[in-house]
Amino acid sequence: MKIDEVPQDPGMMNDHRREICYAVDDQGNYVLAGSAGWNPKNIANGQAWELIDEAAVDALRKVRAGQASPLAYHMACHQMGISLLAKYAGVGRLKVWLHLKTGPFSRLAPAWLQRYADVFDISVQELKTVPEIHTPVTRNQ
Repeated sequence: MKIDEVPQDPGMMNDHRREICYAVDDQGNYVLAGSAGWNPKNIANGQAWELIDEAAVDALRKVRAGQASPLAYHMACHQMGISLLAKYAGVGRLKVWLHLKTGPFSRLAPAWLQRYADVFDISVQELKTVPEIHTPVTRNQ
């Protein structure tokens, strides 16, 4: 696309930031151009965030029902599966799977809790609790 055709549809980044994309200038050279957004991309990102929020709400429901530990909620909010959290925390996947259960999680040693809290960049107290309701990340559409 030509540099003057770069989309400027406001959306996810509505705070005067721009994302960089390539465009063709008057001489036919590829150059970097700033874009405020593009409606199809904004729609796709909005749908993706809705799925992430649904997963977090579902995880919160399971934690509240005693079917999962708070670790499940924090994993959903950070878009992590068992394998990814295991890699970041430096533990085996089976351990993470076990810690997703309420009983084993409630008996975790402080060092284990701190390991998980560090991955999510939260305190151990925050790791052990979940909010009353899930608050979606603010996104401008």
